[in-house]
Amino acid sequence: MLDCVDGLPAGAVEYSLAASQTINCRFVKLPSTTQTLPLLAISGPTASGKSALALEICDAISDQAVICQGAEIISVDSAQVYRGMDIGTAKPDAAARARVPHHLLDILDPAQAYSAARFVEDANKLIVEIRARNHLPILVGGTLLYFRALLEGLSDLPAANAEFRERLESEAAELGWGALHARLAQVDPRSALRLHPNDIQRIQRALEIAHFSGAPTNQPQTRTCASGLPGPILRIAVMPPDRAALSLRIEARLRQMLAAGFVDEVAALRARGDLHLGLPSMRAVGYRQLWRHLDGEFGLNEAVRLGVIATRQYAKRQMTWLRGEEKKWRWIDPAEPNAGARVFSLLSESLS
Repeated sequence: MLDCVDGLPAGAVEYSLAASQTINCRFVKLPSTTQTLPLLAISGPTASGKSALALEICDAISDQAVICQGAEIISVDSAQVYRGMDIGTAKPDAAARARVPHHLLDILDPAQAYSAARFVEDANKLIVEIRARNHLPILVGGTLLYFRALLEGLSDLPAANAEFRERLESEAAELGWGALHARLAQVDPRSALRLHPNDIQRIQRALEIAHFSGAPTNQPQTRTCASGLPGPILRIAVMPPDRAALSLRIEARLRQMLAAGFVDEVAALRARGDLHLGLPSMRAVGYRQLWRHLDGEFGLNEAVRLGVIATRQYAKRQMTWLRGEEKKWRWIDPAEPNAGARVFSLLSESLS
């Protein structure tokens, strides 16, 4: 059992700005059109403090009305789009949503699928609407594929094919996904090495790409045009320098979720009868492990252990992705006392 103080294990860092912190910066004046308002993108590994930083920046913008008249948050999270998945996705609570308008939360039923292409469509529309209100659009989340699709364009890959996927699922029901993973190893060996045999969604997509394009997933793809959004874009990567502290924080947050009723949330989804672990929504970290616990595969302690491991692995992948794009993102230490003021300063620079 970990020693905890105020719900956090010993040694963990609380990545949030002090409530008493005042952010004051000098900004250049904006041109007359709101279309040139900047776009602020905030990403980082799970549990790093992205949302807390974004809320503080929103408050400061609203209080000072220097850059614009306010700010609104667009969620960049492939799990927070689903209704009924609140605790395990760390979805902003009612107080946060009353404090600052949030978008792309609770827009789908968990039985439905969401994609990077649809996110780009939804986000583009929202950015235009938010700027028209003279508000600053702030993209916040950890689904980096969505960020890449919006800011750099979608890969020119075959679209999802429902008929082909149904055929794969029928074959998997008969032969098992292990057999399809072995097939992937024949047509796209590098992807097969990278993907776990239980990673159904990605195996399915890799086979689909290989089938319709004749090229493996990892072959360089051309990209369609990026969004072409007007105005400067500032990308902020919230990157804790202390990975051990982040690891502790991940476990603490999962335990807080359990105390808030995470198991009951998964049980309610499971009881619907129309959901299963093959759906994108149910592959979210934490949900799969608790679902399997409720299926009787293992006890709650083992589910928690596996959930913590999966979340830490997810955070590692996010950090690796961001390090690979280090030149495109400005890194911020969330534990830095003046993190919010530094972001404000960078916003000012982006307009000069």
